[in-house]
Amino acid sequence: MLAAPAQDINWKQGIITDEFIYDTAPYPSCHASTIAETPAGLVAAWFGGTAERNPDVCIYVSRMVNNKWQTPVQVADGIVNDSLRYPCWNPVLYQMPGGELLLFYKIGPSPSAWKGWLKRSADNGLTWSAAEALPEGFLGPIKNKPVMVGNKLICPSSTEGNGWRVHLEVTADAGKTWSMIKLDSSIEAIQPSLLTYKDGRMQVVCRTKNRCVASSWSNDNGKTWSALTCTELPNNNSGTDAVTLNNGLQLLVYNHVLPPADAKNGKGARTPLNIALSKDGKQWYASVVLEDSPISQYSYPSVIQSKDGMIHIVYTWRRKKIKYVKIDPSKLQMVEMDKSGWNKM
Repeated sequence: MLAAPAQDINWKQGIITDEFIYDTAPYPSCHASTIAETPAGLVAAWFGGTAERNPDVCIYVSRMVNNKWQTPVQVADGIVNDSLRYPCWNPVLYQMPGGELLLFYKIGPSPSAWKGWLKRSADNGLTWSAAEALPEGFLGPIKNKPVMVGNKLICPSSTEGNGWRVHLEVTADAGKTWSMIKLDSSIEAIQPSLLTYKDGRMQVVCRTKNRCVASSWSNDNGKTWSALTCTELPNNNSGTDAVTLNNGLQLLVYNHVLPPADAKNGKGARTPLNIALSKDGKQWYASVVLEDSPISQYSYPSVIQSKDGMIHIVYTWRRKKIKYVKIDPSKLQMVEMDKSGWNKM
């Protein structure tokens, strides 16, 4: 724990690499990136086009080769037929252990009316299969990565039609057949991340309309879940992501944004992108500030830990580029929230 005054804390501690995946692209706007580690290295994906919701929005992929991100390649579009085209949304990459690289994504006019799709790569993201439609009523992981529990791939998902609702979609055969687990809907929440604990418990953390990051717990391998409740962490109804680290700590990437009424000196418009750590999923500590500028936005993070122990994060940078950050977890600090100064950003 650090005892230094907040103004003296190095909020970039642990960052090894901080770069854009690309400098120029054939589209003006991008969003909703995702990252995975394959046997051949890192792969990232996102959607890009003239603007979110426009029919020309497609899914793009970039592979890291020799520590350099390659030119993004379009791998999926929303063309239905010669006269109908919808935008693509929220890709999610997942490397099956010893198997294919999966690319989940959505196609449709809006989040309340989109459909889930899946592509597969047998060569670490270089080439992709034809698109497979997910079964009716299933969307796949909605924003954040699945987690393998035993022989089952658990995909954190949600719907935005008649209110926001969180659920889990489970497959034991790499996306060929599916089952669903519904969670409590007392708090409107979407885009969950799934965390695991050494004692067998599981936790989801979610985006909500309640100006907070919400949480729910399971003591029976994800079969049943507690009611969603707000954590101590403020959030501006923006996407988050989390990962369970090899050392047992939980890491959350999110916008630590207070409600406007609590913001000081007109800084309520700032959207800093932060990393918090927790030992138990309940008490969270300030660790890293990835971005903090009056110019928005920095959002929709995706985070993984690679086999070498390093942490990898991608996120939207002002809707113009995708940012990539590599972090050494051994260098991360844990600062008590009330001593961090984050609530004065």
